[in-house]
Amino acid sequence: MNTTTVAAFLAVDLLLVFTPGADWAYAISAGLRDRSVVPAVAGLIAGYAGYTLLAVAGLVVIVASSATVLTALTAAGAVYLMWLGCGVLRRPATLGASTEAMSSSRGRIMLKGAGISGLNPKALLLYFSLFPQFIDPESGWPVAAQTGLLGAFHMTACAFVYLAVGVLARTVLKTRPAAARAVTRVSGAMMIVIGGFLLVERLAA
Repeated sequence: MNTTTVAAFLAVDLLLVFTPGADWAYAISAGLRDRSVVPAVAGLIAGYAGYTLLAVAGLVVIVASSATVLTALTAAGAVYLMWLGCGVLRRPATLGASTEAMSSSRGRIMLKGAGISGLNPKALLLYFSLFPQFIDPESGWPVAAQTGLLGAFHMTACAFVYLAVGVLARTVLKTRPAAARAVTRVSGAMMIVIGGFLLVERLAA
């Protein structure tokens, strides 16, 4: 792959990563609720790692071409997002207010993050529709290697952006408990709205 192709991919990918969505909402919520935002971001990246492996194996095309699988994936992801959003609204914790979500439950935090990104059908479509535009079957690189490289770039961009979002939310709202509760509620509401939109969009298709 040449540097021009990589630069073009990064430009488009960063634009998508910088667009707020369910991942942002979860990173913000983790930044306000947990001792460290790292487990939440690691979980989000783990979900994308799964998609990268599917893409490298060529299974993304098979999954994305099945309306039944996409509908089931969308419904599961939407319901999961809405369930998480309701939980955030029920417990709009301020910074450091919850001991439940600290180191003793980092595995659960990571699993939630992996569920958010792994059950997001938009991620599947990202890998299915965006990646092929930057892959050249005629180059000296195998298609699987090119796909893996693009996936690695995407996961790296997500890691940096989501860590920054979580840490920034934590730092800016550290001395503003009322604002922190409000932002947490907004994050929960975003999860519910995004989940509802995905569910309606897929069922109406």
